[in-house]
Amino acid sequence: MPTSRARRPSSRREGIVESLIDLYLEEGFAALGVGDLAVRLRCSKSTLYAVAPSKEQLIATVVRAFFRRSTERVEAVLAAESDPVRRIRAYLDAIATELAPASTDFYRDVEEFGPTREIYATNTAVAAARVRDLVADAELPGRPVDAAFVGVVAAETMAAIQQGRVQSLTGRDDASAYRSLADLITAGLAGASAR
Repeated sequence: MPTSRARRPSSRREGIVESLIDLYLEEGFAALGVGDLAVRLRCSKSTLYAVAPSKEQLIATVVRAFFRRSTERVEAVLAAESDPVRRIRAYLDAIATELAPASTDFYRDVEEFGPTREIYATNTAVAAARVRDLVADAELPGRPVDAAFVGVVAAETMAAIQQGRVQSLTGRDDASAYRSLADLITAGLAGASAR
């Protein structure tokens, strides 16, 4: 069994990562050097290098931790909802809630740095597959839905959100775009039951 001494570095590391998540979401990460981060977090550079051995790896570690934390929170919201149609809305709204604190600088930096762009793209693909499964679960006799088609539409829309295309075309940030996607899918399901 680990001693309390062995647990401290892990919780210290987790605290540093959580602080970095908040900082990156608010300000982005490209312009922040390790020295800047150490000053802002009131820690040493060696503390940051214990999290990851380089600035680039630190960025990837923190962005990956953000998406992992977000996924856990989104899945917790989803687990609390039992109605199949409301689960779709709950899922996409929870994603929107997780993305809402992210600044334009954060999204720009994620898109411009290959490893973080790939992390976001991977998470978007997983979320799109989850939406497809949720839509399939919502299909009932009397509510015929082509889950594969809706899944493709959701996946393409989510990829366009992730790549910044939706924002450039509509002015909607990622969180707002996810809420609109929830509206679109749930309205489509309601229309399917009326047909």
